[in-house]
Amino acid sequence: MTIDTARSTQQSHHVALRRDINMLGSLLGDVLVQHGGKELLDMVEAIREKTKSLRQEAKPETSNELKQTIQELQSPMREQVIRAFALYFHLVNIAEQNHRIRRRRDYQMLEEDQSQPGSIPYAISLLKKNNVPGELIEDTLSSLSLELILTAHPTEATRRSVLEIHKRIASSLQQLDNPMLTKREQKALKEDLLNEITTLWQTDELRHKKPTVMDEVNMGLFYFEETLFEVLPEIHQELEECLDEHYPNATWHVPNILKFGSWIGGDRDGNPFVTPDVTWQTLQRQRDVVLSKYKDSVKELMRKLSQSTNRIPICGELIASIETDQALLPEVKEWGVPHESYRVKLAYVLEKLNRVNSDNGYNDVESFIDDLKLIGNSLRQHYPEGYHFSDLNKLIRQASLFGFHLATLDIRNHSGEHEEAITEIFERVNVASNYSSLSEDEKLKVLVNVLEDPRPVLSTYEDYTEKTQKILDIFSMIKKAHNEFGKDSISVYLISMTQSASDLLEVLVLAKEANIYRQHSDGIVESDLNIAPLLETIDDLKAGPSIMQKLFDLPVYKKHLQELGNRQEIMLGYSDGSKDGGTLTANWKLYQAQQEISRIASERKLRLKFFHGRGGALGRGGGPLRRSLLSQPPETYTAGVKITEQGEVLSSRYLLFDIAYRSLEQATTTLLTSAVSGIEKDPRQMKWQEAMESISEVSLKTYQSLVFQDDGFLAYFKQGTPLPELSALNIGSRPMSRKGTDHFDDLRAIPWVFAWTQSRQLMPAWYASGTGLNQFAENEKGLKLLKEMYQEWPFFASLIDNLQMGLMKADLATAEKYMDLIDDQQLASRIFDKIVGEYHRTKDVILTITGQEELLDGTPNIKDSIRLRNPYVDPLSSLQVELISTYRENNSEDDDLLKEILLTINGIAAGLRNTG
Repeated sequence: MTIDTARSTQQSHHVALRRDINMLGSLLGDVLVQHGGKELLDMVEAIREKTKSLRQEAKPETSNELKQTIQELQSPMREQVIRAFALYFHLVNIAEQNHRIRRRRDYQMLEEDQSQPGSIPYAISLLKKNNVPGELIEDTLSSLSLELILTAHPTEATRRSVLEIHKRIASSLQQLDNPMLTKREQKALKEDLLNEITTLWQTDELRHKKPTVMDEVNMGLFYFEETLFEVLPEIHQELEECLDEHYPNATWHVPNILKFGSWIGGDRDGNPFVTPDVTWQTLQRQRDVVLSKYKDSVKELMRKLSQSTNRIPICGELIASIETDQALLPEVKEWGVPHESYRVKLAYVLEKLNRVNSDNGYNDVESFIDDLKLIGNSLRQHYPEGYHFSDLNKLIRQASLFGFHLATLDIRNHSGEHEEAITEIFERVNVASNYSSLSEDEKLKVLVNVLEDPRPVLSTYEDYTEKTQKILDIFSMIKKAHNEFGKDSISVYLISMTQSASDLLEVLVLAKEANIYRQHSDGIVESDLNIAPLLETIDDLKAGPSIMQKLFDLPVYKKHLQELGNRQEIMLGYSDGSKDGGTLTANWKLYQAQQEISRIASERKLRLKFFHGRGGALGRGGGPLRRSLLSQPPETYTAGVKITEQGEVLSSRYLLFDIAYRSLEQATTTLLTSAVSGIEKDPRQMKWQEAMESISEVSLKTYQSLVFQDDGFLAYFKQGTPLPELSALNIGSRPMSRKGTDHFDDLRAIPWVFAWTQSRQLMPAWYASGTGLNQFAENEKGLKLLKEMYQEWPFFASLIDNLQMGLMKADLATAEKYMDLIDDQQLASRIFDKIVGEYHRTKDVILTITGQEELLDGTPNIKDSIRLRNPYVDPLSSLQVELISTYRENNSEDDDLLKEILLTINGIAAGLRNTG
């Protein structure tokens, strides 16, 4: 593509996006007139024009007019106005996603040397051009893995019913790009769009009750059913095809390098509703979904494989297999045409899927795969050489990816709960008196003795307290799940708030009592559960290397790891570290912890898989998946990478097939190319890291001086944001606070970030970074180094670009309106002035480091999207402030007002997107 062609294409794309937005906006206008009359449409337009005008020139008279208009709005008109702006954002989001799909398809129509950057063809052709040997790629693929974990963290404010409407709108919008459509077909599609937008208007946006854990499970399964079950095998298949094309001398079979797991139904930390029974129900639901998918695929194969043995021969192994099935399942009604042997065999396959883990059914997924491969081997005898049986191959890949469990379910629990249970258990059998009061060394000695003793410590004669019994029930359920669903169904147990080596050994003791871990009298060890620490706070991240070193050097833990292939998983939390140390320091301490723990593990010939607990919001480690991978130390890729996907990120990435494919192929190619490039350290790393340490120290002091040392800060936060109202937004089964208190330490990071985003300050995404960077850049030498780091160090570039995004989405003029909600106006002014000063300090130094004139100059599409949205977010923010003020004056007793506040929260979340 020449530069002129590229520019022309980009301009035509921009026109197409504008066309879609204008069309959807016009259809929304028709819906508003239909349901609220022209008066509603005129009111929405009048507010929009005033806010747009204020964006261009902040005239006091316009501001006063807008404020008066909003204050005079009364229900039901006011609620309709809020809903109109919120619904507009949903339509803009859909249009922008369709635009991404359009661009991707345009690239796919070009020649190979013009393939889209980040795509699989682009990445493999680049490796070939750079003379990367096929052997190196093959070796890298053998150890490479990216595992994405769906979580139910409550930041997705959009109901499933609404998402399904979104998907139908997206489908119609995509079809409108077809140049072969007749005028009649175009008209029908636009009528479909009008009908769907009307349905969207007539559908409740808000949940009327908190979702149950099983509601959240079904929401997660929705993405497997809609896209992931199809996308994952397609990505592996394209990667294999591209390698075949560019490296034809090798025989390629790409291993399963991309997988999805889940926390939903297994994450007990702070959620009393995730019981062992709920986890068991989750595993059953996952199995139901995956078996249903397999059965549909087998039925489709039966429709297609109509070959008759009157026309072609089949292989002897397949004939013998059919005879075995007939003997094992004599009661099964045979396929009506015996000469259609593939259909006969698939009929038995279908019946064995109906009998998984029962008499004469499949006991494991490998038996199912073997039957499918047997059919494939036979088909190859009477097809041209090299012919691909795409449907059959896809089903084989799906079976190897999803098994009979669909997704590995992680279990997570708080370290304190394990310690309490162990204390009681040890007390009952005189292993230790008051275990919890022992020193760390004393705890380790007791735990090691228990683990090395083949005898159980649980007494069958004791009745344990309810809390302890619940913990024991979890491990019993895990053992039962391994027997019923396979060991891959639950393979990792995560310990939140890990602060010592004993936290991991306590879980190993509990696993021993459920026969998941065992050391026999002859010294032989069996272990079927990965135990992963979760390092969250700044202090935990600093202590992480010493904790892991102590564990790795314990003989009993070494034996446990040997049974797991000498692999250790470690989870890193981005939310709590950012909450207590600021985003810059948190990211730096996470980077350092990974490097140091990797060094310790490498010395002991252990392999690490780091699990990144990122949120959707910038203040919780959010941002594009590709950028998340690039920001990690390269030495951490070797044993695979694991990342959480949560909240509104799920719908934005995985609701539509093409968007899901693009996101996942970028992540896959980033991981592959980074791993292939090796882990040779840049000699400049030492001075870069010294610079980051210096910047981090200043940033941490700046952040904590406001958040922890300013006595008025908590009142500023709670009163100047919609935090108190957020709890009424039924977006998750889990409580907002860990212990149900209003203490800052107990407040979860999700509502912390969500509330700041709603008030448009987005403080967690950038605050204190500017002071640290600015102080280092005060002299010419320091500034030159920062510019070098931005150009050459992916970690620093990712950090700076995420800061840019946070600053761009923040809006201080809108944020100032929220100051009216704070009782002490002197306090409000004092803290807001600090935030404003830090905002400008951060913005100025980032523009200097990047050499840009404006924020996000390097990503004009994102910058334009934010600018497009702002005039529509502004009215919702103004309405939110007015409504919250009135609601709180009424002592929070007006349910109708609360509903309207929640609608503004929903709308702003849709407008700003990565909010939680």
